[in-house]
Amino acid sequence: MEIAIKRTLQIYSGRSNPALAAEIARQLKQPLGDVDLAQFANGEIYCRFQDSVRGADVFVVQTHSHPINEMIMEQLIMIDALKRASAKRIVAVCPYYGYSRQDKKALGREPITARMVADLFQATGVDRVISVDLHTGQIQGFFNRPFDHLTALPLLAEWVRQEIQEDVIVVSPDAGRVKMVEKFASEIESDVAILYKRRSAKLHNVSEALAVVGNVSGKTCLLIDDMIDTAGTICGAARLLKEHGAGDVYALATHGIFSGPAIDRLKNAPIETVVVTDTIPVAPDSMFDKLRILSAAPIIASAIRAVFEDASVSEIFRGYNQV
Repeated sequence: MEIAIKRTLQIYSGRSNPALAAEIARQLKQPLGDVDLAQFANGEIYCRFQDSVRGADVFVVQTHSHPINEMIMEQLIMIDALKRASAKRIVAVCPYYGYSRQDKKALGREPITARMVADLFQATGVDRVISVDLHTGQIQGFFNRPFDHLTALPLLAEWVRQEIQEDVIVVSPDAGRVKMVEKFASEIESDVAILYKRRSAKLHNVSEALAVVGNVSGKTCLLIDDMIDTAGTICGAARLLKEHGAGDVYALATHGIFSGPAIDRLKNAPIETVVVTDTIPVAPDSMFDKLRILSAAPIIASAIRAVFEDASVSEIFRGYNQV
């Protein structure tokens, strides 16, 4: 007996960012699958897929946004349901990977939570993970399964080429972002400056920009980071650049988390425009005039297509995703 195996791609969305998932499905010319997600009275999550997934390559899109613990748990429950329904391959698409900043111990008796999240996904039965602009590349090493690390740098670079005509200098808000900033600068053929930042080891989301390495006087500055959370780092960096004679300052990041005082800080900071992608949904009441949101759907859809077709993901980004 011979059986011709037909491969099937199916895409499902959790409840964290359905608009992004729908756009990814549209880019792939695939319908978004039907899944029933609900909560019991005590807060437990219920999941049931309405379609047969037996033998299919299933991609579960869920960004780890607020409420982050609930969104991670929801994706894990979806993966478990798919495993028990005999999906052939299960790929967790996490546009923003939760707990990515807790990738090492800064003080004794702390967890390495990014590793713990990786262990949870592997224990649940995921076959592959796709994510965008991890806080640190070493998180890929926490997985014993294939991990596709995408980057939004080409999207941000294209926005700069279209919207900013004057010469620019790309600025790293701290030493940890230098490698990423150098790749971005090579993409738009620009010089690089670096800010020296001191971060408190005991206080979370507290840092202070202290010095500028490089000549920014009279230049249009592009502050590049992987995320904007409370916006303390990016706003402090913008003020320091202005003190050193910088011209217009733009802030560009992949993930717009915008926690706590972030929106008010960005509104009042000496920043012309804040550019982020839609890896994390921005609530309507958090929108402000300076904010521009780019869609990450094209790069995620390209990666999903490459994974499904067993093609190279790195070739899509010409190596820029190796940060």
